[in-house]
Amino acid sequence: MSTPGVLIRRLLNLQASAFLLVAFFSGVASALQTPTLSLYLSSEIHVSPMLIGLFFTINALAGIVVSQLLASYSDRRGDRKTLILQCCLLGAAGALLFAWSHSYFLLIIIGTLLSGFGSTANPQMFALAREHADKTGREAAMFSAVMRAQISLAWVIGPPIAFMLSVSFGFKTMYICAAVAFVACALLVHFFLPTMRKTVVARHDKLQPPRRNRRDTLLLFIACTLMWCANSSYLITMPLYIVKGLHLNEKLAGEMIGLAAGLEIPVMLIAGYFAARFSKRRQLCISAAAAVIFYSGILLTTSPTLLLSLQFFNALFIGLVAATGMLYFQDLMPGQAGAATTLFTNTSRVGWLIAGLVSGATAQLWGYHSVFLLTLAMAAVSLGCLWLIRKS
Repeated sequence: MSTPGVLIRRLLNLQASAFLLVAFFSGVASALQTPTLSLYLSSEIHVSPMLIGLFFTINALAGIVVSQLLASYSDRRGDRKTLILQCCLLGAAGALLFAWSHSYFLLIIIGTLLSGFGSTANPQMFALAREHADKTGREAAMFSAVMRAQISLAWVIGPPIAFMLSVSFGFKTMYICAAVAFVACALLVHFFLPTMRKTVVARHDKLQPPRRNRRDTLLLFIACTLMWCANSSYLITMPLYIVKGLHLNEKLAGEMIGLAAGLEIPVMLIAGYFAARFSKRRQLCISAAAAVIFYSGILLTTSPTLLLSLQFFNALFIGLVAATGMLYFQDLMPGQAGAATTLFTNTSRVGWLIAGLVSGATAQLWGYHSVFLLTLAMAAVSLGCLWLIRKS
């Protein structure tokens, strides 16, 4: 007969497994939709490149607004489990809207709003996981790193599946599969994730970062935004640079992205394991330094072998900022897990906004090399910002 202690441990392990599965399926839902969105808008909706860029901008803005509003609410009185469940269901509705609607204006008005709710499930899930880890005595850094690794795994397998589904069976099938992934997340959330209700916070206890942390939080926000902007500019420009600039096989671009995503997984796990021994500030400085080396290498080499070898530094760059950045925000904003997690998530969204605006114009005016010079400068500035954060 099982003792109460054994039953509690089994329940905690079940909840931990559920967090990992939700992270994986939410990553799959995103990895199915994001890589093929521009192709879908071009080939199915038949809109111009300018309108495609506008769609990405509105989509990012919708995600920022929705996530910030929900983060503020959830930190004060929201039940994160209910919010995550609702966001997953709205994300599924958004995927189904893309599957059956070919109206650009309906998609840019309603579709981006529903997608904004769907993408907000992710930061809320990580905030709930941090609270769950703190309550149950789990090592938060390692648990978060393992969850991040699930999302990276989803991005290793998701984009190839997305292109295979869209080419072989059509975009409708692909978006239905994304909706199924969201529904799977909703079921896992409903039946297995813990409920941690919040009490109403008094007006005089308005949640704010401690005054001594506001400067460091701002520096961290700038650094993470610049790092994600550099990465987004690279992802936008690199395939064109490989094909049109270096005249190499387009498969090399896919191999570079896939190799980097695969290498990110052990980087995240190692970062979580050593989180207690090395400060988060130091890990992020290593991340920015790796970015400087990576973009310098991209500028200096044209060899496919060397371009693939450089992905180690790319994985070190992205793996460390993805595994450590969110936890650092949470440390600098105690009692505001939702706001801190969403703030970190929005550094990526703001990075995409800036990258979409500057990378295309820069490449058109001064060539592809100029984009990588810009990303190198972003990495260097982010390293400077991280260096200015006070040591804890």
